[in-house]
Amino acid sequence: MGKPFGGVVLNSAFRVIVPFTIVYGIYVLTHGEFSPGGGFQAGALLAIGVVLARLVQGQDTKFNIKGTHAVMLAGVGAFIYALTGFLPMFFGGNFLEYAYLPVHMHEAAEVHALGILMIEIGVTLTVMMTIIDIMDALVRESDSDE
Repeated sequence: MGKPFGGVVLNSAFRVIVPFTIVYGIYVLTHGEFSPGGGFQAGALLAIGVVLARLVQGQDTKFNIKGTHAVMLAGVGAFIYALTGFLPMFFGGNFLEYAYLPVHMHEAAEVHALGILMIEIGVTLTVMMTIIDIMDALVRESDSDE
């Protein structure tokens, strides 16, 4: 993938599609508790935005995340998920029992919603970066074949 595939039509379509894909991915992440969707779907949508940006504009696009950063950020997402799950255990609760999170809010429903959002952020980050890393591995493999 040394050269971008961009042309006049692709660049015009890219400027419309990718921002909407990224905004919709963030919408799915933030409303995943109340509607269909959540961490996995949001991560896939955000990764597709990065993949489309790379395909159309090449490696020097603004929406690019390098492979080494993708692996580290996937680990950060897994850490956020694990921390949100294990943190209540240190405060007298069970695994993923959000009521025991060390956050002071007025309503228990707010703490529960915050716990679910943290889980979904961790899953989104992990899925997004894993898809980007898989794409990087495939591109490296196909570049070495040529």
